[in-house]
Amino acid sequence: MNMNNVNFETYFKNYPDENGYFGKYGGSYVSKELQTAMNEINDAYQTICKSRKFISELRRIRKEFQGRPTPISYLERLSGKLGNAQLYVKREDLNHTGAHKLNHCMGEVLLAKYMGKKKVIAETGAGQHGVALATAAAYFGLDCDIYMGAVDVKKQAPNVARMKILGARVVEVTDGMQTMKEAVDAAFLAYSKEYKDAIYCIGSVVGPHPFPMMVRDFQSVVGIEAREQFLEMTGELPDAVVACVGGGSNAMGLFSGFLNDPVEIYGVEPLGRGATLGDHAASLAYGEEGVMHGFNSIMLKDENGEPAPVYSVASGLDYPSSGPEHAFLHDIGRIKYDVVNDDETIEAFFELSRLEGIIPAIESSHAVAYGMKLAKQMGRGSVLINLSGRGDKDMDYVIEHYGIR
Repeated sequence: MNMNNVNFETYFKNYPDENGYFGKYGGSYVSKELQTAMNEINDAYQTICKSRKFISELRRIRKEFQGRPTPISYLERLSGKLGNAQLYVKREDLNHTGAHKLNHCMGEVLLAKYMGKKKVIAETGAGQHGVALATAAAYFGLDCDIYMGAVDVKKQAPNVARMKILGARVVEVTDGMQTMKEAVDAAFLAYSKEYKDAIYCIGSVVGPHPFPMMVRDFQSVVGIEAREQFLEMTGELPDAVVACVGGGSNAMGLFSGFLNDPVEIYGVEPLGRGATLGDHAASLAYGEEGVMHGFNSIMLKDENGEPAPVYSVASGLDYPSSGPEHAFLHDIGRIKYDVVNDDETIEAFFELSRLEGIIPAIESSHAVAYGMKLAKQMGRGSVLINLSGRGDKDMDYVIEHYGIR
């Protein structure tokens, strides 16, 4: 498959198709009962997303509650240190709750309210999706259960405290590797028992249809704003845009604004400790086609064809698959996917903090690290990086494991 078969002018009308497929990726691989629930969510979303009332309410929330639009910042000192290419960041760290996650959580919980649901259920890795959903649930007056792996509960203590303060019930998952995959497994199981009164608010562009489409649509505000802001700041489009990819919601948000433009797009996966299976979470780089958590995509598999154990210094990126739209855009060659390791990531974390006064999330630091490499390679031109979240949640972990550099 190649780009010649895809018309990016009409891309969002055609992808996904009515069954939730981006080419061969996506779909809905769930039980009959859960499929009924997915159909109900899809029907409600397809109705509500065209409603003036829903759109105007979401716009009001973004402006008055979330603090959107978030700005673009020019990184003058970091750019100067690297050479002649100019680096910019889209400041999703300044979105309320400190990351891009609230963009889709407010939309998903508004949808739950419209559907008459009483509770929202979700998984979280780094805790940013959990905090965002707990915030949205508090805003709209719904109950909220958040499933989180025991390893991540320890690693992300500040976010666990935030969720509890916001009134959410945090359920610690102690199965398997005790990280993101297990949290998703547990949340899905809970949802299968409660779907009549609850809605599962997936935290990325993953899961069964319609979630990869819905989360992309809610996150597209990032790309729409960024494109307009960059043109206003510089009079032209960036030469390249960069975002980190775990499940891939922040990336699809930014990339959706530039798919039809003559702009290079880079998705950055976590290489972790290296290329050995179990030492990284770079599914698009090292994975193969497979179904997990209700969708078909590219995933990392063990010798039995099951989801492989994964690792990343960033809790929000340690997932053994990627969103089906990323798999599709990878296969057709519109987006280039590459990797950075833990050491490069932590170096970028400190560089941005020291030179620009912005402490980035470890997840976002992957994109910053790659943007820095890209700037050196390019020599000139401009790079726009999605700073998907702030690093408050990561400071204790970084100091304990890496010290102060």
